Amino acid sequence: MKVKVISRAHSQYTRATKNDLHPLPTNVDPALHPMEAPREYQRALNAVKLERVFAKPFVGALDGHSDGVFSMAKHPKRLSWLLSGACDGELRLWDLAAKKCLSSWDLHRGFVQGVCVTPDGNRFITVGQDKNIRIGKIDAESITVEASEREEALTIPHSNFFTGVDHHRRQDMFATCGNAVDLWSLARSEPLSTLTWGADTITTVKFNPVEVNLMATAADDRNIVLYDCRAATPIRKIIMSMRTNAIAWNPMEGFHFTVANEDHNLYTYDMRKLSRATNVHKDHVSAVLDLDYSPTGKEFVTGAYDRSMRIYGYNQGHSREIYHTKRMQRIFCVQWSADAKYVMSGSDEMQIRLWKANASEALGTQSARQRAATAYGDSLKERFQHHPEIKRISRHRHVPKQIFTAKQLKTTMEHAAKKKADNARRSKSIKKGGHRKVERKKHIVDEIQ
Repeated sequence: MKVKVISRAHSQYTRATKNDLHPLPTNVDPALHPMEAPREYQRALNAVKLERVFAKPFVGALDGHSDGVFSMAKHPKRLSWLLSGACDGELRLWDLAAKKCLSSWDLHRGFVQGVCVTPDGNRFITVGQDKNIRIGKIDAESITVEASEREEALTIPHSNFFTGVDHHRRQDMFATCGNAVDLWSLARSEPLSTLTWGADTITTVKFNPVEVNLMATAADDRNIVLYDCRAATPIRKIIMSMRTNAIAWNPMEGFHFTVANEDHNLYTYDMRKLSRATNVHKDHVSAVLDLDYSPTGKEFVTGAYDRSMRIYGYNQGHSREIYHTKRMQRIFCVQWSADAKYVMSGSDEMQIRLWKANASEALGTQSARQRAATAYGDSLKERFQHHPEIKRISRHRHVPKQIFTAKQLKTTMEHAAKKKADNARRSKSIKKGGHRKVERKKHIVDEIQ
């Protein structure tokens, strides 16, 4: 006689601790679950609705500046430290976790045009409209000293004004821009070399964080120039139809960079092929003034003259998120925190605002069950992301009336211009072989090597 006995492991039906749930036996055979897809669709629908319900991105505001915030820089060693420069020449060091100012310096007469921190995190460098470079200490000891007893920041005067500054990622060297691009050493009071290609003011300079000896500049004459600081020579130059306000390199893809333009768009380029943009990022209704990449290289945040911030995927043409408040004015500078969880904005009404990068993300410590539920909901939203109802709910955003109206007007104008170009191309007065300009090429006037 045969006796069949059901055998199972003790861990399959007992709890590890008394606080755990009782494990239940499950059979994953699809034949036993004919309603699995409808049930998961309903769960995905609930998850995306709850995401919009709990979307509360604003974390806090930092008060203290007496003029508009014009420039910001992250500290490379301390996650919660942020430097901000104002239009009245004041520089402040903030502790984002405590939401308080740790120290302040009066450095310039006029705007603080740019600020950066050395890679070791011990010194800051600022440039201003008063034609001075200021270098000061920013370590934990110096910021605790009273302002009257603090060591005075080093001043390096120059014959020309400055519009931006950035530090080399590895070497003891930094670059400033104005009438030309100057390369400096912290140990010298004269520039190591001067680079120029064009006759107009250079508005921004950025070192590549991956290919560390490359840097990109933008000028008022609408050009973007790439330099190699080892040879002290320019490499390539493109001329765009409108001026570029800011440049940011992708920290994970060393050949890619994104520029913020006056034509309300952002353009991502591969420096190996500058004849066309790899992507065009739209949605702003006014000039884009600044941008910064996430440390992951997957997203970047922008600030614009239309008083809104947007977050884009690096390969997406439209933004996934928009942040705005009633009191926030023109956004001059934005930063993404080093842990990729927060974004900061500095605007014209003297405040720095701290936002969550993921609007619906819960702050604080989560239990294992909460983390598992969140991961399950995210996987369901990704699985059903192309279903019409889920797509509509996840993309819907309330925007200020002036942005909504300007967007409608801009769309109407673009459709009218497109229709006019199509009619002209079809008319007999146009030579045969005429074709529509490619969106990723039409903003480029010329490329010079």
